[in-house]
Amino acid sequence: MRMNSKLLVITVAFGVLGLPLFAAPVSGEAVYQKRCASCHESGNSRVPSRDALKKVPVGRIERSLDFGAMSNVASSLRRDEREAVAAYLGGPGGNPAPLAKAFCSDRNVAISDRSKAEWNGWSPATTNTRYQPGDAAGLTIDQVRKLKLKWAYGFDGDIVAFAQPTVLDGNLFVGSASGQVQALKADSGCVKWTFQASAPVRSAIVAVPLGDKHALLFGDQYGWFYSLEAETGRLLWKKAVDPQEAIKLTAAPLAYQGTVFIPASSWEEGRTLNPDYPCCTFRGTVTALRIKDGSQLWKTYTIREKPRQTGKNSAGIEQWGPSGAGVWGAPTLDPKRGLLYITTGDNFSPPATNMSDSVVALELATGRVAWSKQTLPGDVWNSSCGQKGNCPGPDYDYGSSVLLEKLDNGRELLLVGQKSGVVYALDPDRKGEMVWQVRVAKGGINGGVQWGMASDGQRVYAATSDVVKPPDGRTNPDPLDPRPILVDSTQGGGLTGLRIGTGEKVWYTPPAACGPKPGCSPAQAAAVTAIPGVVFSGSMDGHLRAYSAEEGRILWDFDTVRDYETVNGVKANGGSISGPGTVVVGGMVFVNSGYRSGSMQGNVLLAFAPEE
Repeated sequence: MRMNSKLLVITVAFGVLGLPLFAAPVSGEAVYQKRCASCHESGNSRVPSRDALKKVPVGRIERSLDFGAMSNVASSLRRDEREAVAAYLGGPGGNPAPLAKAFCSDRNVAISDRSKAEWNGWSPATTNTRYQPGDAAGLTIDQVRKLKLKWAYGFDGDIVAFAQPTVLDGNLFVGSASGQVQALKADSGCVKWTFQASAPVRSAIVAVPLGDKHALLFGDQYGWFYSLEAETGRLLWKKAVDPQEAIKLTAAPLAYQGTVFIPASSWEEGRTLNPDYPCCTFRGTVTALRIKDGSQLWKTYTIREKPRQTGKNSAGIEQWGPSGAGVWGAPTLDPKRGLLYITTGDNFSPPATNMSDSVVALELATGRVAWSKQTLPGDVWNSSCGQKGNCPGPDYDYGSSVLLEKLDNGRELLLVGQKSGVVYALDPDRKGEMVWQVRVAKGGINGGVQWGMASDGQRVYAATSDVVKPPDGRTNPDPLDPRPILVDSTQGGGLTGLRIGTGEKVWYTPPAACGPKPGCSPAQAAAVTAIPGVVFSGSMDGHLRAYSAEEGRILWDFDTVRDYETVNGVKANGGSISGPGTVVVGGMVFVNSGYRSGSMQGNVLLAFAPEE
């Protein structure tokens, strides 16, 4: 949106707090002068000038601020400030459409509800074990050893690839940092249709039958939730999940019997780097909407009490709490007990609450909290803690989902990995009573189990992140370098196989040595995926590896850090693999390369198949 006065007025709504709303006029020019002018008017040839930016579309500037070259600088800006400065600087125009040659000759999308070869959402099953059975995987161990790159698809203009694809009946659906959602032909990568969302789409997409067609359900990074017609990409409905300004939807939703359950996390933790920010008012939520029309059935907060004023910071800005406890991972379904399991993050501001860093069971019908199990009390942390050093929490929250697994004797366990480096098994019949706990990593702010484990009924597989900064604690001194931190190339990584019933360590495979690539880290933060006999784990060094499920031996290794000739004609390169994990379906393996916080940027979706 452009205004003649160059003034964008946004209402900053505390909404759910029950406090009076207030209007905060945001001047794009003022934001530019305070945050941007010193670089863009410096005459540095590496930096586009103010006049050059007038020729850049507003939407592309917003992308650069959200998950692009300027995301380091913009991390502390509110959404209205980003929109205001983009409107002040940029020109008209949106994201470019794919080249004509990128489209399929047959753009028809057909989905059969009888197909066994699919990966729908975060995991093939709503138990979130990330295990793909053999008939759906379509790959044997011998075929995994013969995997070759089949095609590469570039995300135009992006420097991050962070959305896990969904594959149904030969159709692949995937979001992107530009907010463009693509429907591709899975075996070739050609485009069938695209849809432009209002913000970046990191969430994995869930498809459900809707009449004689199908709906695609997903959220974006500004808190909008969408339902699209899968066959055409037509928008069916779009809803704001919560009025809180800093909300973002990172996790895949979960759909069940006409209802979609939507977890919410927040940008607010990073905005505390701005001393003028009134930290913090976000409370994690799960919202249940009717799939047919998006109407709300219930909403549950992970922090029961509303934030209140707790004082002022050194800049005289009012501070609020409690806050945080966002839900970063996909919910897990337990229809037998009528429950939905979620994991929560840390508190952003004091006081600490009793459902942060927790496994929480919600009643499917009402959202009422049936029980919760907190594994680390008192974890209060935000991004300003590194500067101020006065936060009581270590930032050991949960970014991964609960796994619901059944043993051979019929007993069921809940398995969950934490950034603390500890894997837990809980008893769902005893309100989350601890069965066993095992340390698999050192843990840390970017450590432990980050984005997800996998299990196959016998073992649970936990990859270790444990990203480490250099010993002297240096951050990147160059504000124009898109890498957020300098990382230690010798620490982090490793994959552990644990026996589900007892937590016994069956095997451990240490990380592979990190090469000389700038920004390289051996950390394995990405979600793990399992098929019969094989475990896939991506690394921040850009490698995708397949391991023997029996003994942890590496069976196959592909370095994704390279330039690619893409099927859609977009310039693309690979980078760090983190966040979403590998998708295996119908004899093919799909993975995104270029996760932003992994230090090596990239913008490519890769598809592999065994060499014939």
